[in-house]
Amino acid sequence: MIAATVLLTAVLATGLALLGNGRPAFQNLDDRWMNAMQGAPGGAATSLARAFDVLGGPLGVILPLTLTGCLGIYGRWRSGLFVFVAGVVSNIVVVLPLKQLVDRPRPPHPWVLVGEGSFPSGQVFTVTTLLLAAGVVLFPPRARRWWWLVAAALIALTMWSRTWLHAQWLSDTVAGAAAGVGVVLLLWSAFARLLGEEARRAAADRLWD
Repeated sequence: MIAATVLLTAVLATGLALLGNGRPAFQNLDDRWMNAMQGAPGGAATSLARAFDVLGGPLGVILPLTLTGCLGIYGRWRSGLFVFVAGVVSNIVVVLPLKQLVDRPRPPHPWVLVGEGSFPSGQVFTVTTLLLAAGVVLFPPRARRWWWLVAAALIALTMWSRTWLHAQWLSDTVAGAAAGVGVVLLLWSAFARLLGEEARRAAADRLWD
């Protein structure tokens, strides 16, 4: 709970630092990172980056809805509700208002279609919440250890993808990941009782009772 509060507060503070006409202290780092992201729009690295762009875009909406439906079919509506709130509702409640509030300009000349507001990264947020929520509901505690490593690697690749495609600044992607982790931790705590009840029912083969 404390970690979630710290992460979300840090994201909000970073967003507030971007308001106004002043240059944020971390813009120099953003500029240096963007200058290093120089490749060919048709190269292999760009093809990989575009694949992760799809993961955080259209698939980022389809996958949590599909997972929610599958969990419901198997009687795990509590887990399904957790995934739906973490993977779909939180994007509407957290990311969209922040984008509208901060309204940070995108990097110049993005290689993919982008909307308004660069901060925080909705793509990274979507991938982060999806992977972490899936880890909570699909894996037992011991198996989650390796899944967190897989999730961290995929999140890092998504962050790289957004900057490689000149779609977002590095700080936007860091904020998206931090907000995603914070939201899932907060919701995991809020859903702990329901998820615990579901686990007990599953162990007793009473999910439909």
